Amino acid sequence: VQLQASGGGLVQPGGYLRLSCAGSGFALAYYAIGWFRQAPGKEREGVSCISSSDGSTYYADSVKGRFTISRDNAKTTVYLQMNSLKPEDTAVYYCATDWGVLCGDYVPASRFASWGQGTLVTVSS
Repeated sequence: VQLQASGGGLVQPGGYLRLSCAGSGFALAYYAIGWFRQAPGKEREGVSCISSSDGSTYYADSVKGRFTISRDNAKTTVYLQMNSLKPEDTAVYYCATDWGVLCGDYVPASRFASWGQGTLVTVSS
């Protein structure tokens, strides 16, 4: 199982980015994907999650209404569309996966067995 996160960068407040999490070595269509972030000096925070079975999703309150998670199983990729970015969204973003995870509610990082490397998102003017 391998995950590759990409799409981070520097963006001004109010701007947008789309992160991608590409999977290889496993059938991503059957696995849930979670996005987490970690800002300097802070604990890792769950941002969003999408199930495989029913497509149910979870969003942290801090990103609800601004971020959208989606999956393209044909491309074995999960996306995190991030709009109306704020300086407090600055962090390293990670994607993670595991089988059998239901994302209707918050899922802790410990529930995900496989992690990709992070991609840095910096929101600054």
